[in-house]
Amino acid sequence: MGKKRLAKYLAAAGVGSRRACEQIVRAGQVTVNGSVVLLPQTCVDESDCITVNGHRCQYEESKVYFILNKPKGYLCSSKRTGKRQVVLDLFEEIDERLFTVGRLDKDTTGLLLVTNDGHFAHRVIHPSSNLKKEYVAKTGQEITGDHLKAISSGIMMEGTFVKPKKVKKVRKGTLKIVISEGKKREVRRLIENAGLTIKELKRTRIGGLPLGNLPLGNWRPMTDKEKAVIFGEWKMASSD
Repeated sequence: MGKKRLAKYLAAAGVGSRRACEQIVRAGQVTVNGSVVLLPQTCVDESDCITVNGHRCQYEESKVYFILNKPKGYLCSSKRTGKRQVVLDLFEEIDERLFTVGRLDKDTTGLLLVTNDGHFAHRVIHPSSNLKKEYVAKTGQEITGDHLKAISSGIMMEGTFVKPKKVKKVRKGTLKIVISEGKKREVRRLIENAGLTIKELKRTRIGGLPLGNLPLGNWRPMTDKEKAVIFGEWKMASSD
């Protein structure tokens, strides 16, 4: 966590609303490292000893979870290279320090999860969760049975043989592909290896969670139900 204004820090720790915390500070009820502080805008971090009316205030950043329909041209990186756009640019109004759960390459759109919960992110990404990811690809050629057969046959990537779980022709130049490995550019490599040119690639599902009708470039908070649906746990939880 970086430096935060004292009133904001207290509000995030559950002391009260931002305005109430400002009043508490101005009333002389807050100390920082043993000294009374009267300015709500004083910058503090988790290394400081902060008390309210003599009681130690423990900061714990609230966990947040978002669903994003990633637009083309954005990198899944926390570090900016030059003037290139990164996904986190879309979340400038969010105070928490966010990161993407896994990656989509710059030219791929669709479902991307963004959070500050490392445990949740690890669970989504880890192979033991066996989460399938669904993509829809639009190609520059009409898709034939031979193309589908070639994609289904799999390829070698990074010393490992990978193959999709499912491949289906949707329309003349559109196919749906489901994978579980999730190696870098795996879907693109599988499709291009079959001799097809990719015009658009979009991720539409992670585990049991579909993208739905969220507009391109927009994001929204995830519900508890959606967090469970990813892992196929909602039916189990609701039937207990």
